[in-house]
Amino acid sequence: STHCISSAASDVYKRQEPKGPTWAPLFNGKDMSGWTPKFSGAPLGENVLDTFRVENGLLRVSYDKYESFDARFGHLFFDGEFSNYDLRVVYRFVGEQCPGAPGWARRNNGMMIHGQRPETMGLDQDFPVSIEAQMLGQSEGGGERANGSVCTPGTNLEIDGKLDTRHCIPSAGPTNYGDEWVEMVIEVRGNESIRHLVNGVSVLEYGAPQLDERDKDAQALLAAGAAVPLDRGTISLQAESHGIEFKTIEILVLDGE
Repeated sequence: STHCISSAASDVYKRQEPKGPTWAPLFNGKDMSGWTPKFSGAPLGENVLDTFRVENGLLRVSYDKYESFDARFGHLFFDGEFSNYDLRVVYRFVGEQCPGAPGWARRNNGMMIHGQRPETMGLDQDFPVSIEAQMLGQSEGGGERANGSVCTPGTNLEIDGKLDTRHCIPSAGPTNYGDEWVEMVIEVRGNESIRHLVNGVSVLEYGAPQLDERDKDAQALLAAGAAVPLDRGTISLQAESHGIEFKTIEILVLDGE
């Protein structure tokens, strides 16, 4: 009967589902399972003033319990280390910046990749040694400010095959205004190449991420046996003084990494 044919066809279809890598959520929409906070001046695991929280299915960085920022830079680390993957986040900035925070941190956050393990950070260390894919909103006067730039705490990288030691390198990206949702994808290929895409548009590409031997935090890692080239590391998201919400954080791991 036709019924038999259609069910057999559906069995064949089921067996032919793609075998390749699939997107996996790093944030489950319910709680911070798999994530550990580290704030400057606080021990690993202390979520200072409830900065990181999950509300209404969103992972939020919130400053409503702060009177002043007091240089309490925070990072929320996902468990494990990653090398060869695509990382996708959908986020938006919300509200006003926390009082007492530096001007450059307004509408500024980031995803840190190829990062050090949080237990190797110093108590008062502001940023993990890592590569930061920056999320930037408009400038204070509402002017242009390219999104998807890169910063290099304790690290360096190459652009077009040449070492570039600037701490922050602007992208060719658009300005994202207001509280609009923005999609950022970071394509990470070990030590070979890293590319930033904002709302589907490629805005920056660089390679050869490496420890900066001039930096004291990187020097501590090198003294403990780390290699200069970075081909893997932790993933963390920042709390840098401006409220932000994430509705999606997911990873596509490639080559069995």
